[in-house]
Amino acid sequence: MPVVSDSTPLIHLAKIDRLELLREFFGEIIIPEAVYRECVLEGGNSEDALAIKNAKWIKVEKISDEKLKRALMLELDEGESEAIVLAIERNAELILIDDYDGREVARALGLKVVGTIGILLKAKLLGKIKSLREELERLKATGFWLSEEFYERILKETGEL
Repeated sequence: MPVVSDSTPLIHLAKIDRLELLREFFGEIIIPEAVYRECVLEGGNSEDALAIKNAKWIKVEKISDEKLKRALMLELDEGESEAIVLAIERNAELILIDDYDGREVARALGLKVVGTIGILLKAKLLGKIKSLREELERLKATGFWLSEEFYERILKETGEL
């Protein structure tokens, strides 16, 4: 079953040079056209945009249900809306999404959700990264917001605090 991604996990994992974790864990990632625009076209010649563009295992697909997309856009942005629609249309195993509202809508529609932190946590548990703390610090330096409470809880759970 496919895995669909929204923009934020792709962008932030690319910014900390951990995009390949997605290929290792899932093989192929499917993204809707709006996510491609956000990540690659709007990213210009940035390193993260080029990394996403050059990842041959990230496939772009067009959504079919424009009505559902428009309904979701009452609460969510275009990328999140299209990612959720695509996940439903493809009967995705998982949707990678970080935005709180997007996660809640995806769950309400019966989708299984994982975010950037969940990917890094899995990488830590599987020994793909040595220090979750270092990865989270790098992530925060990219502008990724993480509450101090959540940050400390994750580090406690992994024995790094």
